[in-house]
Amino acid sequence: MTNETEGSIRPDRRPGIAICAYEGDAGWDLVEDLSGDVWSPPGARTVRVSADNPDALAEILGQHLRSGDCRAVLLVGRNHKSGGFRMQMRAENRTLDRKDRLSRTGPGVARTTAPVADIVRALNAAGLDADASSEAEEDAGSYLLYRILADLADGPNTPAVGLLRAPLPADENLVKRGVKAAASVMAGHMALLPRS
Repeated sequence: MTNETEGSIRPDRRPGIAICAYEGDAGWDLVEDLSGDVWSPPGARTVRVSADNPDALAEILGQHLRSGDCRAVLLVGRNHKSGGFRMQMRAENRTLDRKDRLSRTGPGVARTTAPVADIVRALNAAGLDADASSEAEEDAGSYLLYRILADLADGPNTPAVGLLRAPLPADENLVKRGVKAAASVMAGHMALLPRS
């Protein structure tokens, strides 16, 4: 006789991707149907992180990475500088109000660890206008990107951290397609977590 609960107590060994729409007005939801289950890309599981103040979010997202619960973070915000999707490739060492350096000893610029070129290709292949830019926007997204990247430990298995900016305005379906395309690429770059 098979125990039906056997599968439910096994740990989910798929690597996690924390997806965070930090502005709170994302206009999309990754819950696919009435089951309430959140969409996950093949080979990974989605960990949804709700909007909060930037310092709290940086701590929450950093903890997901440090604990090994997640191997990637995808920040999702709005693109105020162009009409398409944009992957932001770097963030500056600036406080949230942009008046000072966030870290006296940290690097002046932190580069994203997400597979930017592959994500842009996937967005374009999905029929979405997308590009990548080193130009940072002066918002919580740039602040969060720097905080998370600067806090990453050095090592061979650096987590993928990226910032996807959706066009403003963009309807729910458009943003959802962009997030799914980006998260699917990030998932494709991750392997199963080691058995414990």
